[in-house]
Amino acid sequence: MSRRSQPPSPDSSPRVAKRPRLEYAPLTSEDYKHGLMLAPMVRSGALPTRLYALKHGAKLVWGPETIDKAILHTTRGVDPVTGVVSYHGKSKAIFTTHPIEKPFLIYQIGSADPELAVQAAKMVQQDVSGFDLNCGCPKPFSTHGGMGAALLTNPDLLCSILTALREAMPPEITVSAKIRLLPSQEDTLKLVERIVNTGISALTVHCRTRNMRMKEKAVIERLREIVEFVERMGKGVAVIENGDCLGYEDSKRVREVTGAHSVMIATAAEANPTCFSPTPLKDLELTFVPSYIRLGKYLGNHWSSTKFCSTQFQGQHKSASRADLKALREAIVHAKSYEDMEEHVAPWTGEKEFAEIVEAIERRGGQRAPPIALQPVAPAPTLAQIASETTKDQVALQEAPDAAPASQSIPAAVLGLDIPPAAAEAIAV
Repeated sequence: MSRRSQPPSPDSSPRVAKRPRLEYAPLTSEDYKHGLMLAPMVRSGALPTRLYALKHGAKLVWGPETIDKAILHTTRGVDPVTGVVSYHGKSKAIFTTHPIEKPFLIYQIGSADPELAVQAAKMVQQDVSGFDLNCGCPKPFSTHGGMGAALLTNPDLLCSILTALREAMPPEITVSAKIRLLPSQEDTLKLVERIVNTGISALTVHCRTRNMRMKEKAVIERLREIVEFVERMGKGVAVIENGDCLGYEDSKRVREVTGAHSVMIATAAEANPTCFSPTPLKDLELTFVPSYIRLGKYLGNHWSSTKFCSTQFQGQHKSASRADLKALREAIVHAKSYEDMEEHVAPWTGEKEFAEIVEAIERRGGQRAPPIALQPVAPAPTLAQIASETTKDQVALQEAPDAAPASQSIPAAVLGLDIPPAAAEAIAV
């Protein structure tokens, strides 16, 4: 029987292994800026995924949404070998973490009750650096009972939960919220104003409405006005964009369009947790999946969780053969335990993978920004600047003594402005 089949020893056990203790300043709103973040993802946001995201450049990581009532019925334990902290329910661990990720870990709460939210936060506050209220998930498991995206239509309750969390948590613990756009921009700004005034440190905006689905393009253009609005409030709150970012390089486009302080990645990270790096891994079946499975076993991650995450991984291929890909994929699909994967991922220790993650985090030198930080981008002009420049151009035209002869005008095609009528309509939309 595997040593992982038994619940970990209590956190008071004298046998608990010593783990690296990195000293970090308390999390602030500034730590939510200038970075790429791992989004909260149910199932896909497992501990091994979060650790690999940190290794490859994520600045902060969100844990999967955990319903307040679920965590209240758990018992905390610490594995004496690995140091993994588990909050065990009746039949399984509801939430797992490791001290190495604590300085970067945001715990997302699913709640529709201020009192329960505070109780849940107090249960796990020793193992996290911040709390985030889920106000955007449209799935029934989240909206049931008024949680998730249901809070968007109940701003009084939404803000009362955030206020309660902020008042109950010590100042070194941050509080944030993750919302979706409302159909009306005016209504969105009104909601954002109320949320910011609760004392949060950061606001993540998934740039889709509640009724939009992943196949629909995120309307990231709407975020710039929200960012400007929040900055004018003068509270230093970070605004994080979420929706359709494909990775490190693509984040430049997103930041240019939106002016967001940071970018959060979900779907692309689910497919490739190394996407936070300027050089994400390719041929994942050879370069990443075996290591992920070894780490999962070492950390005691339940096989069903590791199996699910592994089946989601996909990325660019450079040198892997079809035979390599097919053999590993089929083995994962049919495997019922870690032992069934031995032929493909042995040796089993997983300690090497964990040591490499610890080393990568230590290279940050007590800073939350990874060694390869986001490069500055030239932000798109603000709405006010656009209006100002338009006014200046109009005035200049009116004051010009004489317009140049038509024969001397520069053809639009030379400027790249020769747009067919149909294309012009598409751009306008």
